[in-house]
Formats: sequence, C-alpha cells, structure tokens
Amino acid sequence: MPTVSAIIPTYNRADVLPAAIDSVLAQTHEDLELLVVDDGSTDDTEAVVTGYDDDRVRYVAHETNRGANVARNTGIEEAKGTYVAFLDSDDRWRPTKLQRQLDRLDETDGDWVAAYCGFERDLDGVSGRLKKSVASLLALGDDDVTLEGGRELQAGILADEVETCAGSTLLVEREVARSLEGFDESLDRFQDPEFVLRIADVGKIAYVDEPLVTLASVGSPAPDTVRRADEAYLEKHAETVAAAEDRGIDVTGIHRFLLAKQYFAAGRPLAGIRFLRNAQIRPRQYPGLLWAVGRGSKRLTLVAAAMLTLAGVAFGTRRVVK
Repeated sequence: MPTVSAIIPTYNRADVLPAAIDSVLAQTHEDLELLVVDDGSTDDTEAVVTGYDDDRVRYVAHETNRGANVARNTGIEEAKGTYVAFLDSDDRWRPTKLQRQLDRLDETDGDWVAAYCGFERDLDGVSGRLKKSVASLLALGDDDVTLEGGRELQAGILADEVETCAGSTLLVEREVARSLEGFDESLDRFQDPEFVLRIADVGKIAYVDEPLVTLASVGSPAPDTVRRADEAYLEKHAETVAAAEDRGIDVTGIHRFLLAKQYFAAGRPLAGIRFLRNAQIRPRQYPGLLWAVGRGSKRLTLVAAAMLTLAGVAFGTRRVVK
C-alpha cells in the first residue's frame, strides 16, 4: 500500500492536466499513487493520462459527467493509500507538499487525522498584481485566527476566516474520508469547507504554514447557484452555526456579505445591495467588495454597449425596410 493516494478529478482539461500530474509525480515523497478520475471528458484526457510511463498513475473514468464531488469520491473509493490527498486538475503542488504535511502529522498523536497547507494564487499581469495586493489586504488582521485543531476550527471555517481550499490542499486519512462518505455531492459550492467541517467533528486537522499549492484563477458559478449552495451548507450545519453565533460570531451576516460580492461581481447590483443589508462587513473586506463592484460595473458597461449596438442595428434595419 502506498502512503498517499493523490486524487485528481478532471473534466475536459487535457490542456492543463499535465501540469497537475507532473506536480504530483515530482513530489519528494515518492511512495504514492495517482488516481486521475476522468469525469466523462470528451477531449484528449484519456490519452494524456495513459501516456504517462509511470506505474503510479491510474486512470479511472466515469461514462458520463457527474460532477467534481462525485469524481473525488470515486477516487476515495478506489484509493489504496493510508492517506488521500486532493488536487484540482488546473492547480499544482510544490515538490515538498506531501512530505511537509506527513512530517507535520508525524509530530502529532493519533487524534490528528488530516492536514492542509498554505497556498498562492496564479495571478499574472497588471490585473493579477492588483488582485494579489487586494489579497494581501484581505489577510491583514488574521493573526489571532485558529488555524489548526478540531471543533475549535469550525467557527472560523463558517465565518470564512479559515480558508482551507481543501480540493487542492487537503491530506486526510483514507478511512476517515470513507467513514464521512467524502464530499457532499449535492453542493455546487462550499463543498471544500463543508467536508473539512465534518472532518473536524471526528479528529484534529494540522496546518502547514507554507504556500505549497498554486491555485489557478478560475471563475465562479452563477450567483443564484452560489446562493442555493450557501443556504444548503448553512442549513446542514445549523447547530454549529447557532453555536458560533451564540459566541458573537455573525455567521449569517458574513455569508450575506459573501453573497453580496457574488451578485455585485456578476453585474447584479440590486441583488447585491439586498444581501449587503444586514451583512457583516469587516474593514479588511472593503477592497474585495470594491473589486466585485468594479468587476460588475465593467460587465454592465459591456452589456449596455451590446444592447445599444443591437438596438442601433434593429433601428437601422427598420429604416431600410421603410
């Protein structure tokens, strides 16, 4: 049995998948297997994976597209390792990622069942540098946040103060992942923190304070999809939410703010304003809010320009007909 089973769920990402695979195979901890779970791809994903001449690589395929959470759970069921670790197919691990996490867990006792690590976002160009600056501002004031432990982590996760990005940073005992039935397949968003919340119910989670993962800059689902997932996420953990709010942590207000940003960024300011009412806004979050408003305004400008263009074409056509 390998020590670690790395699991990459993928769907039609044959162009970026090799970078993710290479980052796993380049780990300094070599006692691993890599399960690439192809979630019904129609591109060259199978050829990319089977083209690797490495016995550690296994290709597992779904006949149809069933979603990333299902693909991760398929990997958990197929895994042979003592631990399972997850990596999205457009992200990358640094070479020492697994070794640093395993070393951290070796320093603990049997109550510690998982580890996650720091990360950085792959942002290039002027826009990317601006986003990095905003991210730095968002990190200010977080020194007193609890970043490892058991149930004491849960309030911080719900309040979006502990961002694990578990889909690419998490290493967890395979049997723990199986006992919890893996990722919640009904959620289109918040599946990563939701899984970590349940892990914290049964064991402690360690943290390696190094950026050992590079995350791709990707878009977000439609805000209505995020809203429905948010409602399901908070309802599923209603007791934990209530306990956090009894301690003065306004989880509901924080999530209203998160949803407001989604709607502003999507160019739906009226919905954003509606969620911003009764939201909890911390000073460090103003840059992110302004970024979302600016992004949404740009979208509105483009939409307005397109509508005016179409109106002009229609008007011009009517004049020709006359």
